[in-house]
Amino acid sequence: MFTGLIEETGQIKNIKYEQNSAYITIKAQKVLDGIKIGDSISINGACQTVISFSSNEFTVFASKETLSVSTFSEFINGKIVNLERALRLCDRIDGHIVSGHIDGIAAIEKIDKFSQNVEIYFNTEKKLLNQIVRKGSVTIDGISLTVAEVTDTNFKVVVIPHTFENTNLHTLKTGDRVNLETDIIAKYIEKYLSSNHNSSSIDMNLLERNGFL
Repeated sequence: MFTGLIEETGQIKNIKYEQNSAYITIKAQKVLDGIKIGDSISINGACQTVISFSSNEFTVFASKETLSVSTFSEFINGKIVNLERALRLCDRIDGHIVSGHIDGIAAIEKIDKFSQNVEIYFNTEKKLLNQIVRKGSVTIDGISLTVAEVTDTNFKVVVIPHTFENTNLHTLKTGDRVNLETDIIAKYIEKYLSSNHNSSSIDMNLLERNGFL
């Protein structure tokens, strides 16, 4: 489990693609503190297991499943990625509960920069938009963000300067693809409502009618 609060950005040093898998080595600093083989680290929102490390880098093995549902298959040397170590039970959860299991990919539709914040619009497939609600939480490349708006075709987040500057968001541009994880609570609610009310579409009115708000 993770919180979606990025500890640092790392840089991909080397990728070795094999049949349906890949070995990825990433240069880092903070997340290496106290690291051991077998630890979980979120890389752009995807939970990966450390298989080796040194004083300034670590390596993970990305499976066929990871490559098929995430942007890992598009990684290149030098790419900046978001990193977070697994949550400890003694920590405060300042973001939201993030599993590190990518649900799909979203594409950046538009980026509007203002003096105090940045608004980013994403489009993704309908089944994932059904699990995203206004004022709810969403994870973009491992970053816990609050949804400002959601429509039938896209959703918007408003990013504060600290988050924009201290994650990989400042390196992204229109058309770039990112890893998306919807709120785990939304998934359980959708499952409950679809099985009991023959509906897979979640909105604020539906949640309120069924006692979730």
